[in-house]
Amino acid sequence: MRKYTTPYGSDVHAEGVGTLVEQVAARLRSDVLSGHLAPMVKLKVDELQQNYGVSSSPLREALSRLAQEGLVKADERRGFRVPALSVVDLNDIVRMRLMLDVQALRESISLGDDAWEANIVASYHRLEKMEQRYGDGPAVLDDDWMVLHRDFHFSLMAACPSLRQLAWSASLFDQAERYRRFSARHRQASHSKVREHHRLMTAVLARETDTACVLLAEHIRNTQRNVEEALNQLVNS
Repeated sequence: MRKYTTPYGSDVHAEGVGTLVEQVAARLRSDVLSGHLAPMVKLKVDELQQNYGVSSSPLREALSRLAQEGLVKADERRGFRVPALSVVDLNDIVRMRLMLDVQALRESISLGDDAWEANIVASYHRLEKMEQRYGDGPAVLDDDWMVLHRDFHFSLMAACPSLRQLAWSASLFDQAERYRRFSARHRQASHSKVREHHRLMTAVLARETDTACVLLAEHIRNTQRNVEEALNQLVNS
């Protein structure tokens, strides 16, 4: 029986687990995604050393790892900085997610077994219970919600046989997460994704492949629209 895992799972849950580089990368990833390290901020190694309590070697390796994931921008002359947020970049992320994630979901539905289905149900249940506890609160800004949300999405695609494709999808998901967090911080009204997630799960478990793929694509585009609205509001304010 195949064991289904989440790409970068060791980093997401890395506190006290894994190598020092993995732990530093996880903290950096969290600070970038949450906006604690703001867009365009220069990531000064000496300051990060003091904040994270680590030496420069694991810190630079962690920064290089995040640069490969697209969450940090590397410049040989200027060091590292957090990438800017832009509609052009967001649209490129969405375009690639529609290419990779939808195809991964299609293959996953074709190949997934009982263990795959059980993992989807369990992942959705954990996410739903957390959203119920938050009610109309800003669950999307919570780090624990982010992990459960990520786990749910990758439980759907976990039976895709291409580990490289799943790794690319994971990188794009995190890049999109930075935009989702930005949108949530500037959103005027509350927004829950629980209905979208439930409809998506139902179609996947029923092996309604075309419907599930359409729902996933629309789910991704909904996020795109919300972020674009928030970015435009910021520019026009």
